Amino acid sequence: MPIENIPEIYLEESKEPKDIFVYDFKMTNDVVKSKVNLSMNMFSFLQVGKKQVHFADTSIAVNKEQSLLLKKGNWLWTELLDMEAIYYCKLFFFSEKKLRDFLKKYTNNSKPYQEEIPYFVIENDAYIASFISSLSSTAFTNQSFSDALLVLKFEEIMLYLLNKYGSKFEYYLHSLISKEVSPFKKIVESNVHSNLKLEEIAFLCNMSLSTFKRHFTTEYHTAPGKWLKDKRLQKAKELLEGGDLKASDIYLDIGYNNLSNFSVAFKNKFGISPTDISN
Repeated sequence: MPIENIPEIYLEESKEPKDIFVYDFKMTNDVVKSKVNLSMNMFSFLQVGKKQVHFADTSIAVNKEQSLLLKKGNWLWTELLDMEAIYYCKLFFFSEKKLRDFLKKYTNNSKPYQEEIPYFVIENDAYIASFISSLSSTAFTNQSFSDALLVLKFEEIMLYLLNKYGSKFEYYLHSLISKEVSPFKKIVESNVHSNLKLEEIAFLCNMSLSTFKRHFTTEYHTAPGKWLKDKRLQKAKELLEGGDLKASDIYLDIGYNNLSNFSVAFKNKFGISPTDISN
């Protein structure tokens, strides 16, 4: 899975990087999972479809009733069609410089605040829906006052969200300029029971797969593939012993692409098939 450098891939080669800009993203594929290197903070105003984003130690899923403010960094995201045959969202990017300018202008900019969650979920309302409708990449391109208008739009949504969510949103904005990096073990162990592959967890750690494996072996004194497999199979056993789930309900979440492979791995580890527990 190639890494997508966003927003760079949306900028024309002849153009200089911008502090604020809008991009209209459309997709007609059923499901697209991407490794994303997000170099700017970004609003994702989803209008049609569903979106799931995996961060270093958590994940979030939203639909068109919600919007996301995402911190810059390395994330995995999945974009899915819903009932319609198209996925459509408006992406609104802003630089750290513009964020600092805004905080200095409208907040006291003095309270240090460390927030570990790299996203903020926005519940859409009539005002936000109207704001989203006013955003368009074509409306803010090659116009005499495009840059000035975009700054006003940026301040508009920021001020509205400050009014809507109060100190919670203000604290989150301050956290966007934090340079804290998640510890290696925290990233690994928060994804133990996800269905992410090793290379995807390595990406969230900002490492190549080979570097990740070396670092993992140093930290855990065992190979990552075996360690992760054992942890996930143990979790599967616990879920099946709960009595409410069957193997067919959990194999995808445990990281297996098909039920047969999961059943074979489970029997090799525990000496019984998963159906022997759930029946």
